[in-house]
Formats: sequence, structure tokens, C-alpha cells
Amino acid sequence: MKDAPRQQFRWAPHVSGAATVKLKDYEPAGEIEAESEYAAWASLRRSEAPLGVGDILEPLTPQGEPAGALRICKYVGFEEARWFVPEQPAPAAVAVPEPVPQPA
Repeated sequence: MKDAPRQQFRWAPHVSGAATVKLKDYEPAGEIEAESEYAAWASLRRSEAPLGVGDILEPLTPQGEPAGALRICKYVGFEEARWFVPEQPAPAAVAVPEPVPQPA
């Protein structure tokens, strides 16, 4: 997680349920192979880049594709997260011209 959003996240009240996160607040930081998010946390704990509050783990398939729910690191452990998807505006109504009656 980038530093500015991390500070906002750290001081926000804890809420239950899946956290909604914005892609713009994150940058890729590499990959780690682990049995669970807690195993990844323990493996990275003493590294140069330990997981911090607000960081996200995204499980991948063997082909490198996203494989399930995101997991966000909070003070209380890891919880479910999902990417924020903005609502798509309703398509604008297209005016269809009325047929002009032809003189007989």
C-alpha cells in the first residue's frame, strides 16, 4: 500500500465485513509462495519488505491469474477485501426520431 493511504487506513475505525480497496492506492510488491496469509506474514516478518497494516495478499492460480478473495492485513489479522468497482452510469437514452408521415 502506498504511504498516504496507509496512514488513512491505520487511523480509520475497524469495521467488520469485507474491506473495499482502491487499486490506485496499491503498487505491486512481488510474489511469495506460502500455505496461508499467516505463513506469508511470518515468512516476510524479518525481511526488507514485511507485510504492514493495509497491505493486501492476492492468491494466484498456477498460471498467475487471480484465484479468489483478496486478504488485507489489519491489526486483528487478515480479513477479506475486494477491489472498488465504480458504478457504471446508465446508458443515455437515445432519441429515436418519429417517422414523418408521407403525403398521399
